[in-house]
Amino acid sequence: MDTPPLIPMAWWVHQWSPFVVEFGGGFGVRWYGLAYVLAFAAGFLVLRHLARRGVATLPEQQVGDFITWAALFGVMLGGRIGHFLFYYPEGFLADPLSFFQLWKGGMASHGGILGLVVFTYVYAKRHRLSWRGIGDDLVVAAPVGLFLGRCANFINGELYGRPTSVPWAMRFPKELFDAPTPVVQQAIARCQEVDPRYVSLDQIVDAVPSDPRLAEALGPLLAPRHPSQLYEAALEGLALFALLWFLHTRTRPAKGVVTGMFFIAYAVFRIFAEMFREPDAGLVLGLTRGQFLSLFMVLVGAAFLLAAPRDPAPSGRKPTGTDGPR
Repeated sequence: MDTPPLIPMAWWVHQWSPFVVEFGGGFGVRWYGLAYVLAFAAGFLVLRHLARRGVATLPEQQVGDFITWAALFGVMLGGRIGHFLFYYPEGFLADPLSFFQLWKGGMASHGGILGLVVFTYVYAKRHRLSWRGIGDDLVVAAPVGLFLGRCANFINGELYGRPTSVPWAMRFPKELFDAPTPVVQQAIARCQEVDPRYVSLDQIVDAVPSDPRLAEALGPLLAPRHPSQLYEAALEGLALFALLWFLHTRTRPAKGVVTGMFFIAYAVFRIFAEMFREPDAGLVLGLTRGQFLSLFMVLVGAAFLLAAPRDPAPSGRKPTGTDGPR
């Protein structure tokens, strides 16, 4: 990362606390954790609503059980495995126990999606339901969780965008963790002029939300960047939800079509949004890690669409005499 030039304070410095409520000593209710709780609650409401409208494969009485296990074994386990497998394998090899340190963050959306694919297959087989039908129900609820997760990323000031000069650009103090040593030293020196007790970068970044003087001191060292987390929230969350909701509730396509459209649309939105996001891992064939993984999602989505016509029953309806998973 090149050293950013010293420029006047023209863009807002991110100062939001990651805590909804902090009890001290780094312990409290975090926005990131709250986002997951709200996402699972919203998923329950969406699936229950689809079931009550008669457009869901999953029976209403099984929604609570399904969401609970999907949250644990699909989203949480899959997202955690995806983080270390796709983005940070060296961290797991250096300290395998870090896998269980959830409070430090580290979840991959691609891993969570893959985890849900596996979980829904096992669940459908066990309960003798259509796998593709359950998938169609689930993917309508998934964008709500993606939206809340990206909003939490923004509040945390992480996964920020690339440098830009657009009027709505923002400055994120966490970029200093990837800055050259001279910039870090300069940042610490400027903050010590504010208060000599600030002696480390971790301490400074954690204190920015509670001490506006630090934001003012760090501002000239930070590059204005795209708030790419909000772009992703709008595309992977709101736009994707609107598309899938319309398909599932208004067009009633064959089982698997909505799932296929989820994979393709999510991949397209993610590939586009990654053009504005600072890469958080090494490039693959000139693509960010997120863009590269999304290419495979397009193939998976295409496979669902090609297989869908073989099932004559519309999504949410079980064909006569057919109870087994598909």
